[in-house]
Amino acid sequence: MKAKKYLQVAKDYASDVISGKIIASDDVINACKRFQEDLNRPDLVMKNEQPDQAISIMENIFVHKQGEAPDGSPLQGKPLKLEPWQIFIIYNLLGFWYKGTKERKYKEAWIMLGRKNGKTSFVAALAFAVALIQRKSGSKIYVVAAALKQALESFDFIKYSLRYKKIIGEFQVKDSYVEHSIKHEFDDGTIEIQILASNPDAQDSFNCNFAIADEVAAYKKPAQYNRFKEAMKAYTNKLMVGITTAGDNMNSFGYDRMQYAIRVASGVVKDDSFFSFVARADTDDKGNCDYTNPIQHMKANPNYGVTIRPQDIMNDALQAQNDPRQRKDFLSRSLNIYTAAMRAWFDIEEFKTSDKKYNWSLEELAKLGISWYGGADLSRMHDLTAAALYGTYQGVDIIITHAFCPEVLAVQKSDDDNIPLYDWLDNGWLTMSNTPTMNASDVVKWFMEMRNKGFKIRQVGHDRKFAGEEYLPLMRKAGFNIIDQPQLYYLKSQGFRHIEKAAKDGNLYYLHSTAYEYCVSNVAAVEKTDDAVSYEKVGQTQRIDLFDASVFACVRSIEDSAKSKAAQSWWGE
Repeated sequence: MKAKKYLQVAKDYASDVISGKIIASDDVINACKRFQEDLNRPDLVMKNEQPDQAISIMENIFVHKQGEAPDGSPLQGKPLKLEPWQIFIIYNLLGFWYKGTKERKYKEAWIMLGRKNGKTSFVAALAFAVALIQRKSGSKIYVVAAALKQALESFDFIKYSLRYKKIIGEFQVKDSYVEHSIKHEFDDGTIEIQILASNPDAQDSFNCNFAIADEVAAYKKPAQYNRFKEAMKAYTNKLMVGITTAGDNMNSFGYDRMQYAIRVASGVVKDDSFFSFVARADTDDKGNCDYTNPIQHMKANPNYGVTIRPQDIMNDALQAQNDPRQRKDFLSRSLNIYTAAMRAWFDIEEFKTSDKKYNWSLEELAKLGISWYGGADLSRMHDLTAAALYGTYQGVDIIITHAFCPEVLAVQKSDDDNIPLYDWLDNGWLTMSNTPTMNASDVVKWFMEMRNKGFKIRQVGHDRKFAGEEYLPLMRKAGFNIIDQPQLYYLKSQGFRHIEKAAKDGNLYYLHSTAYEYCVSNVAAVEKTDDAVSYEKVGQTQRIDLFDASVFACVRSIEDSAKSKAAQSWWGE
């Protein structure tokens, strides 16, 4: 393909996606609309030079290391051929410049698509091309992944192509346990490409102009991504690219970044420097997907019919239909849909769908004359503590939650355990104490503040073992009716089941608290006899405290209501 035609390929791809000629996800459609809008922006100019150079380098230097074409023909040694969607991405990343400047528009990109769409070869070739193009600035490129083995896939692909083209001798290649890098000094600049595992504890002195974070869904901490993004401050035309397939942790950096990318592409969030390309299958309001439909396969896989064989992915879909244990992997890996962890009990989309139906404010709820029941999940010393109120109005179960954490440990909990404490703080769902351990008076103060707002709190349940010496006297002094409620699964099951049923029936409202959603997503459970449930958190670093507090409060509501009905029956009322 001649270089002068590359821009037209990108334009045609955008037009065909928007018109429906090419089947794509809503998020990719939004990316194409944004591309067309940028072409007409008076402050931007499209420059062909860098994207054309990148495409030429990628298609002329790189060859397939392995694989077969759909017709079974061997691909090893055959030239890499970029597909229209890849050319579209390259033209976005390297083509738009602010008019009258030497500054590119995009500084960061988020690319998501199903597995086996050629991500590894694409990012490896792109990294090498950008290194050559920006050699006059002293190019230093990092390709990183959560596991070194994944990052080495890109390194091995680059090395294989250079060897196949018989130009590897021109480069200094280091491939050992100590270092995996490719370097070269030109008359007019230098390039260096390093392959790394993303270890945030050992990344404080990096300096680069371009970094690719591969399979971000596997990253445990935001720092694994952000340390490389922060390493680019010495460059104007820097570029941080996150490329991944969906995972099974909806309380992760990868999921949050995907949500941000989607909002940017749709125009809800304005971020001129951020490019978004998210190819995923459609889901309904409850998170369900028509996963045996070929149209959904196409939406999540831009290489459908190229590296994605239609019959293979359909066979996988039918297996997922017949074997529920295979379904979550198929949804996340092949259709790019984030799913809850395999052990997670609840479908968080059911909770979200129910919650969206209602919109009472705290002030409105306080005036409705509801009888409220409290629950407190108290930590021993310095972990997360939670409080909740539970009430019912016109058949809707309402949960109000609040979290507490010592400020001195908040950074550690947020970073090491990936708990979004500062987001909760900003949204008013968390109180941070300036004490080294859990401050029981903050919990008591919250219940008092809610009562002062007009909430009629009949009872507050807690587990005496974790109440401590401070909490109980303060609650009694404040005049609350506190009830000892041991953490025994057969006692808590009725609250668990009641909340579960309310969410499934669409009768649950929790004031749109993402803190509560975080905790619900982390609940793992096992059914016992007589429909009882024993539950715990999915992983050691995750938290369910807000959900636990709501179960305490719900049990108090159920038991007090049962006693009231029994009394009415006794007196013949």
